[in-house]
Amino acid sequence: MTHPTTPPARLARHALSSLAIAALLTLGSGPLLAQNGAVKPNEPVTLNFANAEIEAVARTLATLSGRNVVVDPRVKGTITLVTERPVTPAAAWNQFLATLRLQGFTVVEAAGLYKVVPEADAKLQSGGVSAGAPPAGGQIVTQIFRLNHETANNLVPVLRPLISPNNTINVNPGNNSLVITDYADNLQRFARIIAAMDVANATDVEIIRLQHAIATDLAPLVTRLIESGAAAQAASQGQADTSFKTTVVAEPRSNALILRAANPARLALVKSLIDKLDQPAAGLNGTAPATGNIYVVYLKNAEATKLATTLRAALAGEARGSTPTTTTATTTATGGATASASTASSQPSTGGQIQADAATNSLIITAPEPQYRQLRAVIDKLDARRAQVFVESLIAEVNADKAAEFGIQWQGALGKSGDSNIGVLGTNFSIGGANIISLSTGAATAATLPSTGINLGVAHKFGGAYALGFLARFLQANGDGNILSTPNLLTLDNEEAKIVIGQNVPFVTGQYTNNNASSGTVNPFQTIERKDVGLTLRVKPQISESGTVKLQIFQEVSSVQASSVNSTTGLITNKRSIESNVLVEDGGIVVLGGLLQDEYAGNQEKVPGLGDVPLFGNLFKSETRSRKKTNLMVFLRPVVLRDAQTTDSFSLDRYELMRGTQKDIQPANSLALPVNEAAVLPPMRAPATPPAR
Repeated sequence: MTHPTTPPARLARHALSSLAIAALLTLGSGPLLAQNGAVKPNEPVTLNFANAEIEAVARTLATLSGRNVVVDPRVKGTITLVTERPVTPAAAWNQFLATLRLQGFTVVEAAGLYKVVPEADAKLQSGGVSAGAPPAGGQIVTQIFRLNHETANNLVPVLRPLISPNNTINVNPGNNSLVITDYADNLQRFARIIAAMDVANATDVEIIRLQHAIATDLAPLVTRLIESGAAAQAASQGQADTSFKTTVVAEPRSNALILRAANPARLALVKSLIDKLDQPAAGLNGTAPATGNIYVVYLKNAEATKLATTLRAALAGEARGSTPTTTTATTTATGGATASASTASSQPSTGGQIQADAATNSLIITAPEPQYRQLRAVIDKLDARRAQVFVESLIAEVNADKAAEFGIQWQGALGKSGDSNIGVLGTNFSIGGANIISLSTGAATAATLPSTGINLGVAHKFGGAYALGFLARFLQANGDGNILSTPNLLTLDNEEAKIVIGQNVPFVTGQYTNNNASSGTVNPFQTIERKDVGLTLRVKPQISESGTVKLQIFQEVSSVQASSVNSTTGLITNKRSIESNVLVEDGGIVVLGGLLQDEYAGNQEKVPGLGDVPLFGNLFKSETRSRKKTNLMVFLRPVVLRDAQTTDSFSLDRYELMRGTQKDIQPANSLALPVNEAAVLPPMRAPATPPAR
């Protein structure tokens, strides 16, 4: 039964294609379709499609294989699918996939549904994703290959030409894996290629013992030759060298080289180079070297003069520890090159078997080759880069002053005007300022002024003049001070550093004035000594093997007392100092303790008896109290900087901190003031990381 609106031409084509498919599909021993129209499963079939429509063939193969197939509307055209003998439905399905692939189409599976789509759009469909063994078949799937040894970026140029143009290969650098979308049978080939190339590049560690050369001298030379050759090869190929680095490390104790190469060929090349360089030193005109060779060792970090003294002392101690027979035999065998204990001890500081050249910071060693090797091993250990210590300090001084004063004074006359005798009754105290009598007599001429604080007084008129009869005074004063200093120091290990922040103040130590009038000449003079007044911090760090830092600390805070500036007897300085030795971990904070000063003073003047009466006695006394507290705390934090990269990073951090502070204190823009900007440090580029060897 057909739909009334179906065009007759379309019905005819549909019926014709169905009859053609039914006619072209035959079983090996009978018709493919049973009488009820059902297909027998797993029965061999013979395919004989000639220029059949893709949609019709896909529908027929879906019936044979039991799959749900959907054809994309963009898939158009005809295919020819013929088998010479009966095949299974699975083989027929694979032949169908291969035929579609030749015409630019493919099948993508998603949740049990097989979609026939153009090959260019297959990678965008939700096909299967696998991280294990690649599946079999001719469908397009996505496979994830995780690499264990080789870098994923190195395999992309190898695998890219083997992938069809419409499919993709991507790299995930995070976990060093490849994500490839392609046909399943092609992914199986990729799996075999990746398995063959994803192997450990580095060879086993080789230990090469040297016979004549010095390991510490030969290792940098061989490494430099290898790296220059690899860099030149990479530059000629126009790409960066991402292969495994050949590593050569010197082992001074056994005078050997530890070698690990990228591959056996590079290993053989380096070993042959070492064999050619490990030759005895030649004398003049190619002759054998004489005994007592002279060697020059250029130092990198140590000071040549000090190191030469240390090595001579070590040789002298070794000579004293040996027996007389051994010493004599050694001297005879080396032709007098080595010195005895007495000779070594009497050698000058700049001569002898080991001499120092301060101009080039190098050592000149006169010794046979075995002894030179021993000395060279010691020199390599002593000529190591010394660590540095950055000491951050925080010095806080807090002062608190409090004062309180209270007093009542009064004066009164007893009698009448005209009496021959007049009595005077009252109190006057000198604590806290002028008393009532001095203030009363000097108020008119301003010779005596009232004391600080609040003053309450009552004046009485006597004979046309006013006299102060009552005076009450109250005062409370508070003074706080907070001084914070943060000096920082950077110094070498076991080297003392000092920082002074303050003023250079003159102190008079003597003076003379000639007042002899008879001579007629006056030659006055003064002798002055200048001293630093302010903050002084002196630190000497010493780093232990475990990382603990021992600090020898001297810290001083001094100041000139303001009241002694114009004193005829000289200036008075206040000084607080700490001198101590402490242990602190790298990056830890240590407190040196505080200097605490607590002063209390109290003075009282009162009328006996009346001043002791509760509450009422305050009318007959004057009292002052004061308290002064000073607290000084010193905190230190050492940070060990062991290499140049750490030092540069730490310095850059402090540089950016200072630069940010300068940017924050820029003046606000103003039209009236022409200066609208302050100086700011220029940005500093981060130090480059040295390449790994």
